[in-house]
Amino acid sequence: LKRENRSCEVTILTKSKDISYAGCGLPYYVGKVIPERSQLIVNTPEKFSDLTGVSVLTEVEVTKINPLEKTVDAFDLKTKETSKYEYDKLVIATGAEAITPPIDGVNLKNVFLLRTPDDAVAIRDAVESGEIKRAVVVGGGYIGLEIAENLAAQGIKITVIDMASHILPGFDEEFSEYVENHLAEQRIVTFTDTKLEAILGEEKVEKIQTSKRAFKADAVILSVGIRANTAFLADSGIELMPNKTIKVNEFLQTNIEDIYAVGDCSTVINRLTKEPAWSPMGSTANIAGRVAAKNIAGAKVPYLGVMGTAVVKLPELNAGRTGLTETDAIKAGFDTVSAIAVVDDKAHYYPDASFFIVKMVADRETKKLLGLQVLGKGAVDKMTDIAVTAITLGATLHDIENMDLAYAPPFSTAIHPFSHTVNILLNKISGAFETITPTAYANGEAKDYKLIDSSINPSIDGAFYVDLTKVNGEIPELSKDEKLLLACTKGKRAYMLQNRLKYYGYTNTLVLEGGTTFNEITI
Repeated sequence: LKRENRSCEVTILTKSKDISYAGCGLPYYVGKVIPERSQLIVNTPEKFSDLTGVSVLTEVEVTKINPLEKTVDAFDLKTKETSKYEYDKLVIATGAEAITPPIDGVNLKNVFLLRTPDDAVAIRDAVESGEIKRAVVVGGGYIGLEIAENLAAQGIKITVIDMASHILPGFDEEFSEYVENHLAEQRIVTFTDTKLEAILGEEKVEKIQTSKRAFKADAVILSVGIRANTAFLADSGIELMPNKTIKVNEFLQTNIEDIYAVGDCSTVINRLTKEPAWSPMGSTANIAGRVAAKNIAGAKVPYLGVMGTAVVKLPELNAGRTGLTETDAIKAGFDTVSAIAVVDDKAHYYPDASFFIVKMVADRETKKLLGLQVLGKGAVDKMTDIAVTAITLGATLHDIENMDLAYAPPFSTAIHPFSHTVNILLNKISGAFETITPTAYANGEAKDYKLIDSSINPSIDGAFYVDLTKVNGEIPELSKDEKLLLACTKGKRAYMLQNRLKYYGYTNTLVLEGGTTFNEITI
């Protein structure tokens, strides 16, 4: 705002001692990836004031807004005095607080939240003391999984529990299940559909009781969600959403003139569906703050909404997502089509080359890209951000199928993995690639099909093996109208076999999307 209009007198009132700390970096301080607490502090009040010209008053809690007289009441936590502050324009950016469930034992020693630098310091100190060998993380969202990874990396035995049917919100069910299985291989056990009922112990944590069973634990990290800090608005007349966040319009204005709201305390819209969307993300808050400042200064800049874009680092696996999941796209009324592909993340011969598992979602009729989910050891953020750009610009699959994306062996493949996935989805839409999804396969929809292993070498016990390189005509053991389910490691050879079999008159083949990399195949 000061950059937009230097003459503005801007005052920040904040309840906390710190301003502008790196909340998303807290798990990595616990894991010692970030060595010093001071590195989490982006700006001190003094530094920020000198840099911007903004007056910053810390440990001052706003308790009431008086829209008619354009003032706010604020309580000074140091002097215990209440004062009034006048405003011409008011921005509410009170954020959100971590939820503490109303159960027995939450005040025991070694029960932690993870919302502030002090929370992170307390967890790290407890770890360094050597008294924590087993920890339970309550909540399988991004922060919960990140703290689980950082604690596990220090040799602590980790259990993650979540009330939801799957961890990793924002992903379709089959992707969440893959991550759950992967974490189990990394010795992080997840229990879903599991409610925390009590934390037990004399003076410190000894175990927890859940809706399923008890778990021994030396520490509990509560990551069950956050709640917008809006209770002080009860008598202000400012309209709230059902989740108690502040309702704003496209210009980030509340229902009361000259009052704006940004960040975790407000709800915006989904860019694709235009429905209300709560996006308590640092990225959203920064963008919204910039837009609000322009509008306060006299511009008319709309905030066009969020797409739920997120990325998370897990043990030996990264995950990214943006746009609509297949489930959400169907609910929103789109004629939804999707494909799951396993594609190389860089030239296969390059050291540390791996693969991405990608789910791309589009509208069948318009062929507009709607969403993307990606798992892999590599740069899932790049795959995600390409999709963000395409969706933001309203691109169709044809618009993005031949993009001139960067290639060199250390970074990508000659046909970029994003473009590769677009081609696969286009082939599926056109009928050139006929498939069964992992979900349909898991639901038994291929039980009448004969399983054909088309891997480089036989790899599926009990399946009929076909060497793709030897198929130059009809296969005597297979009839042309027989139902054939083709599978290989990633899906590429199965697709090539399907293409060849179609040429030779086979009419009833399906390829299992994701191959044995993504699916557990049984006969």
